[in-house]
Amino acid sequence: MDLAQNILEIIENDPKIDISEIAALTGRSDEEIRDCVCQLEGDGTIRKYKTIIDWDKVDNGFVYAIIEITVSLERETGYNVVADRISKFPEVRSVRLISGDHDISLTVRGKSMKQVAFFVAEKIATLPQVQSTATHFVLKTYKEDGVILHETEHAERLPIVA
Repeated sequence: MDLAQNILEIIENDPKIDISEIAALTGRSDEEIRDCVCQLEGDGTIRKYKTIIDWDKVDNGFVYAIIEITVSLERETGYNVVADRISKFPEVRSVRLISGDHDISLTVRGKSMKQVAFFVAEKIATLPQVQSTATHFVLKTYKEDGVILHETEHAERLPIVA
């Protein structure tokens, strides 16, 4: 495995890890690691360091929805044009081209179901290329970006009384 890929896997698992810890794990010098990380940041391979938050533990959490969109492509307009336009909305957390019955999948965040519904109705459904939408509200997130958020609860067995 090359050094850059090794560093990326380490950082993806723990973005707060120190350069010296990465150097120890890879058997390289701090300077080599620092130079490689700077190059990966500079060329856009590393886009952002991310924190995963369990919003269910916060009183004023967010509502998430997955929006599936069917697109009617116009002449000279591809999926990239539609995806670029949609990705500019601050409510949109992710945009993906997908296979199946729909063309594009969005993850959207809002303060309430009503806010998300209005966002879809007023900003997404009104785009000329959008033929139809299907909105699925996220009721509970069990795992996010590889991190388990809710441990399974172990039910205690009650004693049998005869």
